[in-house]
Amino acid sequence: MKRDSRETPFLSADPAPILERAAGGGRISEEECLALFRCRDLLAIGRAAHQARLSRTDPGAVTYTCDRNTNYTNACITGCAFCAFSRKPGDPDAYVLGESEFRAKIRELYERGGSQLLLQGGLHPGLPLEWHEGLLRWLRAEWPHLHLHCYSPPEIAYMAREARIPVFETIRRLREAGLQSIPGGGAEILSDRVRRKVSPRKISADEWIDVMRQASRAGLRASATMMFGHVETLEERVEHLRRVRDLQDETGVFTAFIAWTFQPKNAAVKEEFCGAYEYLRAAAIARLYLDNIPNHQASWVTQGPKIGQMSLFFGLNDLGSTMIEENVVREAGTAYRMDADELEAMAREAGFRPVKRNYYYEPYDHPADAPEGRRQRKILFPAY
Repeated sequence: MKRDSRETPFLSADPAPILERAAGGGRISEEECLALFRCRDLLAIGRAAHQARLSRTDPGAVTYTCDRNTNYTNACITGCAFCAFSRKPGDPDAYVLGESEFRAKIRELYERGGSQLLLQGGLHPGLPLEWHEGLLRWLRAEWPHLHLHCYSPPEIAYMAREARIPVFETIRRLREAGLQSIPGGGAEILSDRVRRKVSPRKISADEWIDVMRQASRAGLRASATMMFGHVETLEERVEHLRRVRDLQDETGVFTAFIAWTFQPKNAAVKEEFCGAYEYLRAAAIARLYLDNIPNHQASWVTQGPKIGQMSLFFGLNDLGSTMIEENVVREAGTAYRMDADELEAMAREAGFRPVKRNYYYEPYDHPADAPEGRRQRKILFPAY
């Protein structure tokens, strides 16, 4: 990763006092967080993060879930520099999923023991808020036990702007239609300098935070994410973590934090590859700094299974999802895939007890719905 000239050299002083306090549950400051990002002692940071993880979550368990990350459309107006998945509305290969495609995807999800649909897409000018409400109502009527984890903050803010209503009202309507939680996509780095460079047509850092604040007001939970290793400085990584921690102090909205590295292969932004060292260090520091978010998820999807397994000793307690479907990272040039048996084996080989969970990190039983759904024709799928 290219380093900004404003950054100072790596820390040469002993980081032990910071790590000891953070490992024991003490809160560290932004300056101390930055000092850890400048520290070369990866193993010391990892040990402290692992100790903090053991005290905040079940020390013998590693959790995972089974879901499907379905992109209802790839048409998007933002043109983010890091994204190789999106298409312009009207492009020959732009799409919007239809009823039969949703049914096939959810049938496979149920057959593989899944319980959750992670639904995200581009900012499509032809899909108004009413379309999304209709989609959620249809999904809820057909598969009432399916957890609907849908719509990142940029999507919700775009729906609100197009409908000319407040964000809170938009979230309230989506919740009434069936929305149950919000994924943390679109955060990238919560610094407006970075966002102007890589995603200038997306919402600002303050707007991303406000969507999550309004989600909390509406009674929903959410996840927080950080995509790093592109044009941000270390200071801006700390700014991102500070914004997340402050909002969590205020609302308690986040169930989990997930960090992953920018994948440059097929993206317009061309930076040096951010490898395992940077990933493990950032994930461990996030565990130490974000003392108010209990669950931290491994990004084996970008790092591969071996680093994913190693991250279980760097502060992470969750292996995320089996990712029956994942399109955005794959289009960027990375395509790691694992099923539930492989995730459970990964946890056991590391000495942990694998626990299949739901969105709220509770032990999970398979939903009672039929894979085909109820086929209640009173609610029509909102065809595009």
